[in-house]
Amino acid sequence: MPRPFCYLQKRFIPLEEARLPVMTHAFLYGTAVFEGVRGNWSDERGETLIFRPIEHFQRLKQSAHIMHIGLPQSAEELSDITAQVVAKAGFHEDTYIRPIAYKSGEVIGPKLDGVEDDFMCFAIPFGNYLDPYAGLRCQTSTWRRVPDTSIPARAKVNGLYVNSALAKTEAVENGFDEAIMLNDDGHVSEGSGENLVMVRHGRLITPARSDNVLEGITLDSVFELARN
Repeated sequence: MPRPFCYLQKRFIPLEEARLPVMTHAFLYGTAVFEGVRGNWSDERGETLIFRPIEHFQRLKQSAHIMHIGLPQSAEELSDITAQVVAKAGFHEDTYIRPIAYKSGEVIGPKLDGVEDDFMCFAIPFGNYLDPYAGLRCQTSTWRRVPDTSIPARAKVNGLYVNSALAKTEAVENGFDEAIMLNDDGHVSEGSGENLVMVRHGRLITPARSDNVLEGITLDSVFELARN
């Protein structure tokens, strides 16, 4: 019977058996970094195709370095762990894969050095995040994107996503589907969980990295497809 699976503390276990102490530093202070990786089920091949895993784990290792989180495994080793999690879950449908490197020590205080680290990864069934066949009603959020000088946008830091949650919630409460956040200069930055691209005079235009945007892997794929 397919069920959500998890890699935690160097063990492969069903997700419902995964437990973390309530005093985990990551829970208390948001000191964790993550990736959101899509696994696309292929009926033709009878397997899940994981979207650009090496690039995702290279970015995860960069995020971990910024947050002083030890992540000794290579991107290739992390990709292999992820493939095993997906295989053990056994879903014959699209999945969402969430690898997380986090401060696991039970320590009070917001320091980063000297706090124990760990890595976990889980996979769950997950369809489309947004409807790909319908246009989205977007609101320019009153919440500004956190500047890179406060929390580096190039790192997917768990605590940073409070910013996204506030913007998304405001948009939904006002009857919209998604929020568009501006930076402190009033220029377009990104959505609550996606990069933004527009087509102008046959060219793709996207905010610069200096506009506090995440260096998106999906965004890179869009530009690669456009060039080809």
